[in-house]
Amino acid sequence: MSDTGLLDPFDRKILDVLSRDGRLPITEIARRVGLSKSPTQARLRRLERDGVILGYRALLDPAKLDRDHVAFVEVRLTDTREAALTAFNAAVQAAPEIEQCHLIAGQFDYLLKIRCRDMRAYRDVLAEVVSNLPYLASTSTHVSMQAVKDAAL
Repeated sequence: MSDTGLLDPFDRKILDVLSRDGRLPITEIARRVGLSKSPTQARLRRLERDGVILGYRALLDPAKLDRDHVAFVEVRLTDTREAALTAFNAAVQAAPEIEQCHLIAGQFDYLLKIRCRDMRAYRDVLAEVVSNLPYLASTSTHVSMQAVKDAAL
């Protein structure tokens, strides 16, 4: 990054290459971005150190893991003061069945993404996990029929 804290074109190219294939050797990354190995490696270390790159992980096929059913759950809380939000957030963090949780500005308070085996498994998660979240007032479920685009940064 430059002194102003912005990413320069080489940083952005490195991030683009890594976002497509995080397992490339440094020599291939350098070739693709048009730098030599040493400056590319230094930039990569800096991007990691500065928290631009948070980590590396494998992309898994949910269908092969028997977790192809996706439901989005709108959540309304009974209380939206900071203590209630903190308690809700902590409970969600402790629930591995909840893949994502977003605080929303709009008609409801949170949007949850739940991934599981099938509708029966989802019903169990709804009854045993979601329904027991603190300050829960109501939920509304939307089942995904197909992921048309599912890309991470």
